[in-house]
Amino acid sequence: MGDDGGGIQWTRISGTGRGQYEVAALMCLCGPVMAGFYVFTGADLLIIGTVFTVVFPPLGLGLWGHTVTERKQNSRLDAVGVPATAEIAGPTDVDRDGETPGVAVGLRVSGPGFRTFETTWHGSNHPGLRVGLRIDAVVDPVDGLFRVDL
Repeated sequence: MGDDGGGIQWTRISGTGRGQYEVAALMCLCGPVMAGFYVFTGADLLIIGTVFTVVFPPLGLGLWGHTVTERKQNSRLDAVGVPATAEIAGPTDVDRDGETPGVAVGLRVSGPGFRTFETTWHGSNHPGLRVGLRIDAVVDPVDGLFRVDL
C-alpha cells in the first residue's frame, strides 16, 4: 500500500507474470494426484497426499483469484492509466525473513493529473537501484492504482 497522496489510498500492482494460472492449477491437483497414486499403485503417499489435498487447493484458488484481480487491474491501467515517473528516493537494506537479504526502496511517484505521492517497494537488492534513478510508471488517479516495473 502507498502513502497518502491527496486523500487517495494508493495500491501498487505488479505486472502479472506468466505461469501463475498453471502454478495455481498444479497446487489444486498435486494432492489428489498423490492420493490417486496411493490408490492405484499402493505407493506410500496417503498421508502426504491427504495433507496436500487439504492445504494446497485453497492456496491454489487464492492464487488464481489474486491473478484474476491483478489482470483486471493491469487491463484498467493499460486502458486509462496516465504515464508517470517513479524516482528512487532511497534504498535501504532489510532482512526479508530473517535469512534472506532484501531492500526497501522509497519511491516518489509524479505525473500529470494527480498529486505526487511517496511509497515503499520491497524486493531483492540490485546494484542498479540508486538514489535519483527515474523509472517509468503508470497511474490511475481515479482508482488509486499504480504500476512500477522494477
